[in-house]
Amino acid sequence: MPGTILSVGIVACAATLAVSFTTAGAGAVFSQRVAGIADAAALAAADAASGSIGGEPCERAAEIAAVSGAVVTACDLDGLVATVTVSAPFGRLPCTVSARAGPPGG
Repeated sequence: MPGTILSVGIVACAATLAVSFTTAGAGAVFSQRVAGIADAAALAAADAASGSIGGEPCERAAEIAAVSGAVVTACDLDGLVATVTVSAPFGRLPCTVSARAGPPGG
């Protein structure tokens, strides 16, 4: 009987660790996805600021983020350089990433 209780405890610990590591891995993957969305939004804003595409730069960034399921929480322009902050929920936790795009040397 003592061996059974020990076995159940070991299996419970292993299952808890497996769930924890899976959640941490999913969070890391999700943060990289949001980073890609922020990059795309910043590029769209920089393109709009330079006149390569039409529209308001921050509105273009918001459109790109919305299509991907995120929200632009900040959008700043310094000449042709756009800095965009994007946020998306990971469960109940917010994931917020910033990206910057513009011409080389900007």
